[in-house]
Amino acid sequence: MSASVIISYDGTENDDDALVLGKLLAQDTSKLALAYVRHAPEFDPGREELAQHDAESRLETGVARLGDPNIPRHVVFSGSTGMGLEELAEAESASVIVFGSDYRTPPGHAEPSTSAQRLLEIGATGIAVAAAGLRARPDATIGSIAVIPSEGDDSAKQTADALALALGAQIVGSEATVADLIVAGSQPGVPVGRIGLSGSARTTLDASRGSVLVVPSGKPVLL
Repeated sequence: MSASVIISYDGTENDDDALVLGKLLAQDTSKLALAYVRHAPEFDPGREELAQHDAESRLETGVARLGDPNIPRHVVFSGSTGMGLEELAEAESASVIVFGSDYRTPPGHAEPSTSAQRLLEIGATGIAVAAAGLRARPDATIGSIAVIPSEGDDSAKQTADALALALGAQIVGSEATVADLIVAGSQPGVPVGRIGLSGSARTTLDASRGSVLVVPSGKPVLL
């Protein structure tokens, strides 16, 4: 069965945050897959074997932390981490790619890494960014969801409503600055199925605390 949620994982602490958020969103590990992007194969066979082993070992570590050895692992080759993950998401018909925050992000805030930021500009799959430090909360849940809507497009609201129903969460409104998950819509004028955050949405997210899910224009994320 194809994964609904793909977690970008390289073994760093902030990617451990992504494991937590991905599992919360999917609710069921059967909907998860882990991916690690290598930019190019090594020309030397010995070095290539080591590099491939390292990539697979990182993914094995992530799977062990999720507690389900049956979770699929993908080592992807691409010159761009974001594009490699986007191609995998398309092949898997995945709804969301989950990233950890940038390594300098203060605890509680979500700040996209360079790879995630690129997809927030041109992507065609829902992008989730885990709040830094989420891994340190063994009792983490998604109990509250804030919505940053887009004018003329209720995809973010549809996504939030569906998640709230599935998770038993409360919708707290767009004015909330703290929520377990903040769902943001893409700005008006973005082609259907593509992502594009407005400046005001970025400002709101920068000032907020919680993990983030950005929804493509006209394409609710339904897990």
